[in-house]
Amino acid sequence: MTEAQPDSRPLPEPLRFFGTTWVDRAAPYWLRRAALAVGALAATAAGALVLKLAYDGLTLGESGGLVPWLLVIAFAVCSSLAFTRTLARFTARPSGEDAARDASLRAVRGIGFLGVLLAYLVRDLIEAPGEKLHRTEWRSAVALYEKQRTSRTGNPARRKRRR
Repeated sequence: MTEAQPDSRPLPEPLRFFGTTWVDRAAPYWLRRAALAVGALAATAAGALVLKLAYDGLTLGESGGLVPWLLVIAFAVCSSLAFTRTLARFTARPSGEDAARDASLRAVRGIGFLGVLLAYLVRDLIEAPGEKLHRTEWRSAVALYEKQRTSRTGNPARRKRRR
């Protein structure tokens, strides 16, 4: 969440690659978003090329008609699961049972790395990945801080009671 220093407002949590520039969306924010989108697209293309080379290696090795198709199906399923899970992690933090399930799907995200990269690209086109979640948490922390900081006026023991 956010940390608070003594007698100061809660600080925003920094995002990977963005720091705290997401708060006011300063000039480097837009440049970083564009660079990360291009980088995610390039990494996705390179990963797809590696997978194509692996598929070509299996077909050249004459490993059978079923093995290359199983590889394609496994990568497609893992990529789609990784895509949906990664997009969901940008909007809400996993908690309880979801956190355990998310941890158990690390291997699936590793195999379906194309889905993770595509999710990062899609989210980066909208906003910095995780910005909406961090902004919501930060604003609620600031609102709570302001609410706790407001003091009562006057002595409550001397108030007149309504009858």
